[in-house]
Amino acid sequence: MPSSPATAVSVFRPEDSGDGFAAWLHDLHAAAASTPGFVSAVVSTPVADGFDWASAVTFDSEEHLHGWLDGGERASLLRSGAKTGHTRVSTDLLIVDGHAPSTGVGIIAHDVVDGRQHDFLRSQEELVALSSGFSGFEGAVLIGPADAKESRWTSVLRFRTDRQLSEWMQSDTRHQALPMLRKQLVGEFSVITHSTPFGSIVRVEDGKARVTPDWKTAMLVLLVLYPTVMTLSRFLGPLLDDLGAEPWLSMWLSQICSVGLMTYFFMPSVTGWFRRWLDPIDGASRTVSFVGALIVVAVYAATLGLFASVRWLQFWDYFD
Repeated sequence: MPSSPATAVSVFRPEDSGDGFAAWLHDLHAAAASTPGFVSAVVSTPVADGFDWASAVTFDSEEHLHGWLDGGERASLLRSGAKTGHTRVSTDLLIVDGHAPSTGVGIIAHDVVDGRQHDFLRSQEELVALSSGFSGFEGAVLIGPADAKESRWTSVLRFRTDRQLSEWMQSDTRHQALPMLRKQLVGEFSVITHSTPFGSIVRVEDGKARVTPDWKTAMLVLLVLYPTVMTLSRFLGPLLDDLGAEPWLSMWLSQICSVGLMTYFFMPSVTGWFRRWLDPIDGASRTVSFVGALIVVAVYAATLGLFASVRWLQFWDYFD
């Protein structure tokens, strides 16, 4: 399945925000544009106190984005910018569909009604002014659309901790200010999606949280669990047996390995491959659900056939 676009937001507080800073940002974005996978670059200018300057660069995949972030040309430009006072105030903030934001960072998408951008900016100014009075507030960035024909704006809030961010997001102060914001939007604002360790994707649309259906999560867990357990039983089981581990201990150690591998390596990768199918909104249609389930069943058949036909992988032949 195709990779999702990935965006890096770099926040700056330049000593001089005049033509010199603008020219330097232009050079930074020009360098990004020459990197494989580049999609767009947007400069976020402060619209009021509490907002920061920022550069938002989008690539067609997280792999290409990291290629740019780790590249020598970008590092050289950041060093030259730092010498003239164009320094970042935090590490780069990554926005990747299906992944949770960094600690203390809230990312909210808005679809603004055409012709209401000015009123939308005023609503954002009010919200940031209110949020700045809460403990842990560190700043905000408002990213406009890369194309003037588009209407999607993204606000990025930075707090010191997730708890402090949650206090603001759940506060009566914020909820009382939201009706004015909603007047400027097509539909409801939405929080950027994130996935859980075992395959569920969480989205907030129209003010309501939606989660991957349990049956899809269960199918995906089985898809990963079966080959993981079979492979560990084939290679780790005999090793523990040779070391003299009792069966009850061997099983416990194998389960630790399988849970760890699935949580931190296998499930995040497979969730990314099936992101659209797992998405509670994009994957809600019967067609997407059926096709995705059919693919999962096909992989079931392939793994069953593999372990049934390849004797070298059959763990029961390797125990005394």
